[in-house]
Amino acid sequence: MTTTTTGSDFAALARRITAAGLMRRRPAYYLVRLGAVALMYVGGWTAFLVIGSSWWQMVTAVFLAVTFAQVALVAHDLAHRQVFRTRRPSELAGLLAGNLGVGMSYGWWMDKHTRHHNNPNHDDLDPDVAPEVLVWAAETAVGRRGLKGFITRHQATLFFPLLTLLAVSLKVSSVKALRDGTVRRRGVESALLVLHAVGYLATLLVVLTPLQAVAFLLLHQALFGVYLGLTFAPNHKGMPHPTGTEDFLRKQVLTSRNVRGNWLTDVALGGLNYQIEHHLFPGMPTPNLRRAQPIVQAYCAEIGVAYEQTGLIDSYRQALRHLHEVGAPARAEHAAR
Repeated sequence: MTTTTTGSDFAALARRITAAGLMRRRPAYYLVRLGAVALMYVGGWTAFLVIGSSWWQMVTAVFLAVTFAQVALVAHDLAHRQVFRTRRPSELAGLLAGNLGVGMSYGWWMDKHTRHHNNPNHDDLDPDVAPEVLVWAAETAVGRRGLKGFITRHQATLFFPLLTLLAVSLKVSSVKALRDGTVRRRGVESALLVLHAVGYLATLLVVLTPLQAVAFLLLHQALFGVYLGLTFAPNHKGMPHPTGTEDFLRKQVLTSRNVRGNWLTDVALGGLNYQIEHHLFPGMPTPNLRRAQPIVQAYCAEIGVAYEQTGLIDSYRQALRHLHEVGAPARAEHAAR
């Protein structure tokens, strides 16, 4: 039988999670993880300098694309204060990882991601489902013209190609946020973004030929965007949109999807494959999510709340199917003209 008591369901689950010790910090894990990602970053650019002007740098571009995505996933954990208890060291490390490391405003992304966590999949309140290049609700698909209309009609087919532009989109959104004054540490963030851009472009132009530099930039940024997009795409796309009447537990669980896998899946997706547990307990350290998963799943079964879990490939299939269905009104409208 489904429990309808508002608020108390999450409190009962939280007591089980706390009793299991799953909200405790994992400093040794993050020491190893941050050290490994830092080693990848420094090692990748060191290899770039050693190899010099060569088309073998395309291999380096692939490696650094993976590295940049892993840095971004570390910034995600920092934003949720999974690494440090207090705000100051979390923000400092986040600025270094986001702004200086990968060229994305940490303050802008943190504000956007916080709003997403507060209202996942909400048509009006979640910025991740706001109608922009892609649309996630059928009612916003109609009435689009020109390039936007074409993309909407074919968005399922274009989804993966469009991910190649995600890294550029993050940079553009970062600059807009800094220009609009919506970022709290505007001066610091701007300086770090400029330092990243100048250092990145100067390194490419000094070491590579102009043609090699352009090829490296395009491949590196495109693959970085694809990888980063693939870590977030399975989590909510194609899941129900809340009505506004759900309590906290249902709002988080019913809009999220877990991805089954092994330790490699955990590493590749940065723990975001445990999306349900992460949304319920965003401050939980990443390595504890795997241990929390059976507790949360069993509890959801007890109170009659649907718990969605699928394989990685099927999660993308569901997201693409949803995009195709959402685009149907746009295709019908275009055919009727």
